[in-house]
Amino acid sequence: MSSRLRLFRDVGMSKYLLPVILFFILTSFLFVGLYRDPTEVSSPLVGKPVPQFSLPRLDNSEALFSEREFLGKVSLLNVWASWCVACLEEHPVLSELANRNAIIIYGLNYKDDVTKAHQYLVEHGNPYLANAVDAFGRVGIEWGVYGVPETFVVDKKGVIRYKHIGVVTQQDVEEKLLPLIGQLQSEVL
Repeated sequence: MSSRLRLFRDVGMSKYLLPVILFFILTSFLFVGLYRDPTEVSSPLVGKPVPQFSLPRLDNSEALFSEREFLGKVSLLNVWASWCVACLEEHPVLSELANRNAIIIYGLNYKDDVTKAHQYLVEHGNPYLANAVDAFGRVGIEWGVYGVPETFVVDKKGVIRYKHIGVVTQQDVEEKLLPLIGQLQSEVL
């Protein structure tokens, strides 16, 4: 066989081999991604202090809500909005958690109309000790919020210890949140 024919045969095979290899690589990434939990997205803020911020409170726009609220107690921050269908789905779970008095729940009302947010809480109940109004989403960006709902567990020192993306279910409360809350509440400052 001439060297030209060998070269043509080698180039011809590599022309088909490369797409096949790329196909298998992409397929393996897709396969791995299918088995990951979308609520378990790592956050660069986990293990770091709560970002500094100061926002008006939903119940009193003259009063401010800041990162200082998180000091000295284990608490939960739930990012929500009245226009968020998924927030409405998780609302009864948060209300039940608040009724248990297992943890203080704060809200971050995200890119919402204040009147509609008030109406939402009147209609569905208010599980939050306090709500901050993040009308433009700037503080949400500081917290690394991708969308609503998102929920953060903050320890007594004001350090973010857990981030949950999406709807908090009763299963999440029992299997993830309550064990973590119990552990953090037993820690000494």
